Amino acid sequence: MTREEIKEIVNTFLVEEIEIEKDAIKDDARLIEDLGIDSLDFVDIVVIVEQHFGFKIKPEEMKEVRTLSQFYDYIESKLQ
Repeated sequence: MTREEIKEIVNTFLVEEIEIEKDAIKDDARLIEDLGIDSLDFVDIVVIVEQHFGFKIKPEEMKEVRTLSQFYDYIESKLQ
């Protein structure tokens, strides 16, 4: 799966499931500060990632993920 495919899937579920404004979704957007993702949203994101990408997110691995670009990188690294 290409990075563009990952971005498309992630961005679609952020807009449709987490109800983030499409204009707010930029590579350098910070997950908490800019996109307003909270702990309940994170639970939804974990479930969606498991369904779409077939792996479980480990909370300890996400501690360094601050931006949307880093989140794409994380998913991409898990798929390799």
